[in-house]
Amino acid sequence: MELLVTVVLLTFLVAIVVGIIVLRDLLAAIILLGMYSLVAAGVFVVMDAVDVAFTEAAVGCGISTILFLGALSFTRHEQKPRGHDSLVAVVFVVLTGALLIYGTLDMPYYGDPQSPAQTHPELTQHYLYTSMDETGMPNAVTSVLASYRGYDTLGETVVVFTAGIAVLSLLGLIRRRPEDETPDDAPGDVPALPKNDSERTS
Repeated sequence: MELLVTVVLLTFLVAIVVGIIVLRDLLAAIILLGMYSLVAAGVFVVMDAVDVAFTEAAVGCGISTILFLGALSFTRHEQKPRGHDSLVAVVFVVLTGALLIYGTLDMPYYGDPQSPAQTHPELTQHYLYTSMDETGMPNAVTSVLASYRGYDTLGETVVVFTAGIAVLSLLGLIRRRPEDETPDDAPGDVPALPKNDSERTS
């Protein structure tokens, strides 16, 4: 039953991706992106990764959707007509996807009783009973994220920070000087013309 639910959710994900690619309406695409994150969170819940599901639902379905809608308010809702797709980009995407799939071939299957996590219970006991002495953190999950996987967490933080900076630059949130504060004769500008007859005669 669990496998059937997972297959159905993954089928929904594929259908949503096709819809995002085909649609020309940007608002509908943003809504589908939020649905994609919500369905992906459901997949993670079925696979007992509740912490990842919370993150996906909050960031992917919540914050990202709000940022996309904010960016959409500064542009048109209809996608511009695309020219010919770049063959180099298609080849790059296919090769990248193939490398990612190849990197997961040696991973154990989901729920495999012969996986290292199942056949080496002393590894789990090591993190549960010695992480306090090794890292000084009473919470085992925090010790794994902040210490044992510290570089991975740092990389994720850099990615989120970079994405935030990119969104801010796309939204154009740079302070602009109001027109009434601009000087009449700014450096490099043509001198302003007289405003009345008295200034012209003088």
